[in-house]
Amino acid sequence: MVVDALEYLPGYARSGDAGADLRITESVTLQPGERRLVGTGVRIALPAGTFGMVTPRSGQAAKRGLGIVNAPGTVDSGYRGEIRICLINLDTKTTVELQEGERVAQLVVVPFISAQFIPVAEIDETERGQGGYGSTGQQ
Repeated sequence: MVVDALEYLPGYARSGDAGADLRITESVTLQPGERRLVGTGVRIALPAGTFGMVTPRSGQAAKRGLGIVNAPGTVDSGYRGEIRICLINLDTKTTVELQEGERVAQLVVVPFISAQFIPVAEIDETERGQGGYGSTGQQ
């Protein structure tokens, strides 16, 4: 993976962590319910067959109500622009103040398989069938 930004280089907090921390390039104030697109100063070149998944940091979510609007965000391997994050203040009462350089998200690099979509008249039956949201219930 090639990264085009030394100042805001993503980094792992601990050995074995899946997510590399992403920092913001500007100070931001988010009022309750407000969202804003912020830069990370990072452009990457991911290997073919992988993508970057941008996820919230659990500590920021738990302590401050900071989230990412489209979590997880997807960074395709062919994308060469700056990774930007659409942050949202999910706290209903408290303003969130973020400082330049603060860690606000994580980047997880994930392998994937491209699907081939083929139209068919029928698909096989399974035990689950068409059961969607809440279909497994609690017993």
